[in-house]
Amino acid sequence: MDQLINIFNKIDSLIWGAPLLILLVGTGVYLTVRLGLIQIFKLPMAFKYLFSKEEDSEKAKGDVSSFAALCTALAATIGTGNIVGVATALKVGGPGALFWMWMAAFFGMATKYSEGLLAVKYRVVDDNGQMSGGPMYYIEKGLGNKWLAKLFALFGIGVAFFGIGTFAQINSITQSTQVAFQIPVVVSGTIITVLVALVTVNGIKSISRVAEIVVPFMAMLYILGSVVILILNIHILPNIIGIVIKSAFTPVAATGGFLGATIKQAIQSGIARGVFSNESGLGSAPIAAAAAKTNSCVRQGLISMTGTFIDTIVVCTMTGLVIILTNAWSMNMEGAEITNYAFSTALPGANLGKVIVTVGLIFFAFTTIIGWNYYGERCTEYLFGIKGIKIYRYIFIFLVAVGPYLKLELVWIVADIVNALMAIPNLIGILGLRKIIISETKSFFETLNEKAILDSTK
Repeated sequence: MDQLINIFNKIDSLIWGAPLLILLVGTGVYLTVRLGLIQIFKLPMAFKYLFSKEEDSEKAKGDVSSFAALCTALAATIGTGNIVGVATALKVGGPGALFWMWMAAFFGMATKYSEGLLAVKYRVVDDNGQMSGGPMYYIEKGLGNKWLAKLFALFGIGVAFFGIGTFAQINSITQSTQVAFQIPVVVSGTIITVLVALVTVNGIKSISRVAEIVVPFMAMLYILGSVVILILNIHILPNIIGIVIKSAFTPVAATGGFLGATIKQAIQSGIARGVFSNESGLGSAPIAAAAAKTNSCVRQGLISMTGTFIDTIVVCTMTGLVIILTNAWSMNMEGAEITNYAFSTALPGANLGKVIVTVGLIFFAFTTIIGWNYYGERCTEYLFGIKGIKIYRYIFIFLVAVGPYLKLELVWIVADIVNALMAIPNLIGILGLRKIIISETKSFFETLNEKAILDSTK
């Protein structure tokens, strides 16, 4: 097993080298500039759209509301990446990794906006009458490149099967519940597998209904616990933020169970885990965005953009700061154990922190599994038609069932590799359609300004 892990580590380092990091962040930087810092100036508008009803929404095409579509996307993104992924990034890259997660998220918001816009613009109706969209459609219809679209769909199924969708989530749930509540892996693994089967068999409407209830509730509970810890330690918070920024640009020496980290390790682990968490540039969230009932691709792009803000700028930051202020990142622990220790140490009450982290992890990871089931399903439908969906679901459920028994380190390495393979064709598609993104954005806001002027003159 150790030899296999070493081989996959080498592949992971090669794929997540400078070219992909430059492509990921560079795409976000380019779009940020060309779209006029849309993630800053239009973020209030994006949140307003998220919680308000669109005009003529009754006539809008789509399967679920924009809010439900975002919750489905957040169900897939707010998961182990926010709890285990942040801990893993800090363990490898030191506190500076959190800074690079912020950078990846900031520029990733412009990428996520663009993905959501293109998803709605190029979506289609499948043979079941459901909306289908995402990178495979905007690469084929926008770029006119069918083989690249098929490659994305193939890698998308790979991520659903072997990456974010199954192994990383179910493995984290079962390991965490065993440590926190002494529940045997076989018991928790079986329960989650059965629940996944019950929810996913009914498709996007069933998944979105679960996501609309679970995601906001668990996110608020987890954030509340984190905020309490940060308030209790507010006197040292400026120093913690200073450590994060300093460590982003200087090597961190070995200490305790921490082996030390170079600047390169901080950048690499921060960006890789940031992408794993918020999925900006990965091409997954636009698959959910395409199902939204909306008449405007720009409006849905703005709503999609809030997902990266919530996932990384809010939730991942909370986790990271708590881990750093308790020094849990420097101890001889890994994964969820680090976050469990941090919250248990920082919160009053022997088990309160452990319960918040473990219960949060269970729900976050579960919703990620069902969200990614939908993503993989849409990729399967694109490649094989609706006849392939049933077979896909059986394989997906089987992989969820075997996930608890894999080694954690191997799980995360495999997830990183398939994530990168999925991101490459999507980023090529976004850059190839950059003029469409810019022109649609410009047209939308010009129309909005003209309408505002007319309304003011009445």
